[in-house]
Amino acid sequence: MASVTKWLPHVGRVLLGLPFFVFGLNYFIPFMPMPPPPEGPQGAFFAGLVVTHILAAAKVVEVVSGLLLLANRFVPLALTILAPVLIAIVLINAAYNPSQLGLPIVLVLIELALAWHHRHAFAGVLRAKATPEVATDAKGQRVPAASAAT
Repeated sequence: MASVTKWLPHVGRVLLGLPFFVFGLNYFIPFMPMPPPPEGPQGAFFAGLVVTHILAAAKVVEVVSGLLLLANRFVPLALTILAPVLIAIVLINAAYNPSQLGLPIVLVLIELALAWHHRHAFAGVLRAKATPEVATDAKGQRVPAASAAT
């Protein structure tokens, strides 16, 4: 059982990173057939995303975060920047394609599981009452924060 829990985060990382990297890259370099644009209100919404370049920005986020997940680099950062895209995908599918919510829900569950696995990286931002760290010099003396950066 221990070997399964050891490899599960790696499998989840690849299962989350691969579709975002591949489908995000396909937007810029079409190597898979694209479905026809939707009709009706969903088509108008999609056209608005394309015209305002919001879709292109989301695809950049997908490619970058997918690549980071696949490379196992900056995984908490990749999960953080991918979360709003995942939320948007779920909400758009819930509004326009409720029958196709399966894959987005699975991706959200994988995202949550990976966030839980990396919860130590999120501990500081999830603290209800944060206290700033005190900067010290080499002797352990307190110094003003502005001079600590030098």
